[in-house]
Amino acid sequence: MKRSVKTILAAAFAAAAVSTVAFFALPASAEAASFTVTNSWGSGYQGEITVSNGSSSKIDTWKVELTLPAGSTIAQSWNATLATAGQTFTFTPAGWNASIAGGAATSFGFIVNGSGRPTACTVNGQACTGLTGTPATSSPAATPTGAKPSATTASPTSSAKPTSASPTATTASPTPTRTATGSTPLAINGQLKVCGVNLCNAAGKKIQLRGVSSHGIHWFPSCYPGAALDALATDWNADLFRIAMYVQEGGYETDPSGLTSKVNSLVDQAEARGMYALIDFHILNPGDPSYNLTRAKEFFAKVAARNADKKNVIYEIANEPNGVSWTTIKNYAEQVIPVIRANDPDGIVVVGTRAWSSLGVSEGSSSAEIISNPVNAANVMYAFHFYAASHKDNYRAEVTRAAASLPLFVTEFGTVSASGDGAVDTASTNAWIDLLDKLKISYANWNFGDKSEGSSILKPGACASRTGTFSGTTPLTESGQLIRSRIRTADDF
Repeated sequence: MKRSVKTILAAAFAAAAVSTVAFFALPASAEAASFTVTNSWGSGYQGEITVSNGSSSKIDTWKVELTLPAGSTIAQSWNATLATAGQTFTFTPAGWNASIAGGAATSFGFIVNGSGRPTACTVNGQACTGLTGTPATSSPAATPTGAKPSATTASPTSSAKPTSASPTATTASPTPTRTATGSTPLAINGQLKVCGVNLCNAAGKKIQLRGVSSHGIHWFPSCYPGAALDALATDWNADLFRIAMYVQEGGYETDPSGLTSKVNSLVDQAEARGMYALIDFHILNPGDPSYNLTRAKEFFAKVAARNADKKNVIYEIANEPNGVSWTTIKNYAEQVIPVIRANDPDGIVVVGTRAWSSLGVSEGSSSAEIISNPVNAANVMYAFHFYAASHKDNYRAEVTRAAASLPLFVTEFGTVSASGDGAVDTASTNAWIDLLDKLKISYANWNFGDKSEGSSILKPGACASRTGTFSGTTPLTESGQLIRSRIRTADDF
């Protein structure tokens, strides 16, 4: 998936707006870099730079140097390596994005503490031109963060943090950048498989899928029309759509036929747009997956048989087991997986882990119990879930340890507290996504819905009020804008 090779020049909006603030261009047949503010708040902003190659020849490496006014500093970055010397901030490739083919582009992002916009820029040592807007100076201020990691509890709780203002104005979405069938994630990667501790494509290349999860599809049906998936595929450049089908709480248990049909319809819609579909058997209460064993066998027998010839389907057989041992979860998995394999021998299966799919951490355990006693099946991955404002350094450390031995898939994560609500923790969210990118762990953000809660990607009422498009930043919450900015960066396929 590639970003558009065209650069966009837009006038500066107000400081709180999500807007293109400056455009840096070099002569024809050379590099160009565009700087965009993708989110802002009282004490800082989030920026993105796209380095484009307008020539027909490959660029082997690149370097972007930004100068910020006194009082503003870059706190963190992703998809690039950052070096700091005074008020000059130098970005070089993260490794995988060093080479830029002719007509292609790559992007990286960063968080600025302070409101000052860049006063100077160079790309590969050449002076940038066309800088617009009046840089502002500011006093240093920390980006809003969540509380420090707390002691392990059975159900992590929300922690207080400063609230940052959401942008009040938005820009129109750029022209969709991925419309050709042959350039979609599905067309490029084909049937996926597990290779060692990684997710790999049909050619054996290690890849990472990035996308979003629905909320309960029976609760928010107006959020998942074709226009929504169009936006995810062509505006967000998402690779993955997780279909969250609740089992209890008015879900599959109440309407097996209707919910199965809805799942299959969304699988088809994702396939038509070149995205992978993660079918989520969303068990939560009760936390023992064995309670739903018969229903799971019934459901997965039907969807696996119906979708067996598709290459875009991934099966998540137990969302968040809790209050039960790993042995119980493993036993459940080893009864459900053969039902899937009888119809779809190639599909990847993701198994939920202990303690709300935290690898056991939220119940005082660890991934060691899985490593020593893995599921007896091939093409299996293990789920990990986190909520950035509640789950921090100790959870990230556990993921780092586990990833050396287990193929992990973050099938659900939020930018807020474990309750699904509260303020967005931008710093912790970016630290998490940086880690997942580094380890090539695929992820789906919770949730593409318009419920009035912090984790929602869409503003309350956005689904009912849409008039044919879900594209751009206008319908998005603060969380939605942050996640969109991360997913839109180029894939390493």
